[in-house]
Amino acid sequence: MIQIFTDGASRGNPGPGGYGVVMIYGKHRKEVAEGFRLTTNNRMELLSVIVALEQIKTTGIPITIYSDSKYVVDSVEKGWIWNWQKKGFEKKANPDLWRKFIPLYRKYQPKFQWVKGHAGHPENERCDELAVEAALGGNLKVDSGYENQPSN
Repeated sequence: MIQIFTDGASRGNPGPGGYGVVMIYGKHRKEVAEGFRLTTNNRMELLSVIVALEQIKTTGIPITIYSDSKYVVDSVEKGWIWNWQKKGFEKKANPDLWRKFIPLYRKYQPKFQWVKGHAGHPENERCDELAVEAALGGNLKVDSGYENQPSN
């Protein structure tokens, strides 16, 4: 089984943000993080899942994604995204990221598990550290999906 732990952060909402990912498969461990100059917490939570799934090279291995984001976990596990997709994501936040997520979800069929944030879970805490460090780092990228929205 591949275990994926994800977290997103923003300093201000919107503000500088970042995501952190810890992936574990057997004895292998990979950490990924990236920061953006202007974004939201929910975008970073969802982007962390997308980036993690993009790292996977093989199908057919069970995947569990652990996230402290009710936004991401409930949207998928409660099936909300399928209604949003049918309606073209009209009046829904982050349509660009959901459109990126859906093919990855269909390809890998991950299960989602909500974990309480800041509750001492080692991998969740590490993801939080990675996300915050990325948000506070230099050389922040542009979250074009956020910054290029008509309302921004």
